[in-house]
Amino acid sequence: MSPTSQSPDHIPPVPGPPPDPRRWWGLVFIALAQLMVVLDATIVNIALPSAQRDLHMSDANRQWVITAYTLAFGGLLLLGGRVADLVGRKRTFLTGLIGFAGASALGGAAHTDTLLFAARALQGVFAAILAPSALSLLTTAFADGKERSKAFGIYGAIAGGGSAIGLIAGGLLTEYLDWRWCLYVNIPVALIAFGGATVMLHDHRPSRADRPRLDIPGTVLGCGGLVAIVYACSEAQPRGWSDTRVLALLCGGAALLAVFAWWQSRAVNPLLPLHIIRERNRGGAVLTMALAVIAMFGMFLFMTYYLQVVLGYSPVKTGLAFLPMTAAIVIGATQLSARLMNHLPPRMLIVPGALLAASGLFLLVFLPVEAAYASHVLPAELLVGLGMGLIFMPVMATATAGVAPRDSGVTSATVNTAQQVGGSIGTALLNTIATSASATYIAAHLKAAALAGGVTPGVRDSVTKTGIVHGYHVAIGCGSFIMLLAAVVAGVLITGRAPEHTAAQAGHRTDDDPHRMRAA
Repeated sequence: MSPTSQSPDHIPPVPGPPPDPRRWWGLVFIALAQLMVVLDATIVNIALPSAQRDLHMSDANRQWVITAYTLAFGGLLLLGGRVADLVGRKRTFLTGLIGFAGASALGGAAHTDTLLFAARALQGVFAAILAPSALSLLTTAFADGKERSKAFGIYGAIAGGGSAIGLIAGGLLTEYLDWRWCLYVNIPVALIAFGGATVMLHDHRPSRADRPRLDIPGTVLGCGGLVAIVYACSEAQPRGWSDTRVLALLCGGAALLAVFAWWQSRAVNPLLPLHIIRERNRGGAVLTMALAVIAMFGMFLFMTYYLQVVLGYSPVKTGLAFLPMTAAIVIGATQLSARLMNHLPPRMLIVPGALLAASGLFLLVFLPVEAAYASHVLPAELLVGLGMGLIFMPVMATATAGVAPRDSGVTSATVNTAQQVGGSIGTALLNTIATSASATYIAAHLKAAALAGGVTPGVRDSVTKTGIVHGYHVAIGCGSFIMLLAAVVAGVLITGRAPEHTAAQAGHRTDDDPHRMRAA
């Protein structure tokens, strides 16, 4: 055998293309777009009372400002991810930016509540195109291990802290400008991201032979099931989980998703190839993401109400009160996770992060009615922030690692779907628990006060405020338990390091390669 010949068992890996020299600038504009999408889920919350007064919205209809966005966003993410695989990630990224800006302009100029609802739904549609495109562009642009860790650290900080940033921005814009600027602010951000992405991002559109076909039955089943579940969660807040409509939507959504899973195992070009979520590390990462977000979104909801209703903070002061937690998320993702990811298995970051976050949530179970921010709220915020920073970056890196380029869009969409649906479930579930616990506490204590000698206005106010805080205690305690469950899931299912090579680096490797993961 000649020195230059090699046996078939020693074929060298196929070298990937050289890294794009503009990739770090590209990350700036990807991060900017992702921040816009994430914070838009919460920036409108603080502005909602002002918008309701201005547009004469009824109490029954005001939830559609939030629900229209979450329904379209959560329900269409899988479709958006597959569209990115079909037509190219950069093309869908730019389309999503322009569409999101246009929908934001329409919502800011709305003179009726119906027009605002429609604009928010359009925002959700284009967010469902934009979010998976952004994550898949990041996944394919950064293949080197150390660079990938840094890039995902930045992206994870945005994913974890964007919601808190939205609360801060919403408070500032509503108090000093107008609620409409909570929508208008997206326009310059989207235009800057569009201009930068046009120049700095590079993406190969798949060839016709490599381009997957769109799975129409799978799209109808998958998107329909997700829409039904997200809508059920939004309706559970005012109606309760035992309401007939809520139960029908939940059962219908679960049935559609079950048929969807059956169809995906038989479809020639499935919307969500099942090998993507069957891979143990990836499936564990997606489930961990969903559980962590359930707990985190519940915490945002109750702390917002606690600070404003119980402690009497203004919208701006409430937003600023979340700033330390946002800073802790950024530090945890960029300075801890990004630096340790190349030296530790992902679960060695995710499990301690979930335990830290669970500890922070547990501290909030002891919040008094009259609290001091520095001693009662701040320590819990810092623990939750550091914990979430440790969770988000390795979860996202693990969930998107080693995926074939033709499936990177739908894989990214799966991660975003876990985050979005987890947020919807967490907000509805924990809000119902808090409301029920508060109502039971208030009723029992008012009855006891009446038997003891009468219920004065002062007694009623005191019992009501204490009951509200008691409901928060119970719900946040449940959130702490859910975060502990996320730690268990990560410890059991996420067994290996991130892959040594991504699919972009070694074209001969796929998700079916059993040797792709290094043992923990």
